[in-house]
Amino acid sequence: MKKICKNTLKVQFPSLSANEGMARALAGSFIMQLDPTVAELADIKCAVSEAVTNCTVHAYRDTVGEIYMTFKCFDDRTVKIEIKDKGCGIEDLSAALTPLFTTDRENERSGMGFTVMESFTDKMRVISKPGRGTKVTLIKKLSPISAT
Repeated sequence: MKKICKNTLKVQFPSLSANEGMARALAGSFIMQLDPTVAELADIKCAVSEAVTNCTVHAYRDTVGEIYMTFKCFDDRTVKIEIKDKGCGIEDLSAALTPLFTTDRENERSGMGFTVMESFTDKMRVISKPGRGTKVTLIKKLSPISAT
């Protein structure tokens, strides 16, 4: 049975660290229509925050570029969030997906961004092309609403 998309939001903003909080707020506001649990809300906001931080810190490094986010919610209470940049891309994606790997050691980055995103979602997919950018897709199925 095919899922039906009930709502979509697309937003574009500069890769400024000040916009990380706005991205978290947008994610939280968008999924509120599905009446998530507090834990589900926190998980999604954290995963989005990590993805946006990666765009700001790694994709555009010492410059400002655009971050593109698409939010979708489906009739089966699934949320799909795509965070895309047109930055430098990831040279070695399998290394980047390894816990503790970072290309920014001088700024004391932990290298746990993708690990955090993966742990707070049901599915994470990363597509990257060096010199062309990266797209992170986060999928989370919310628990059924309990009848009270």
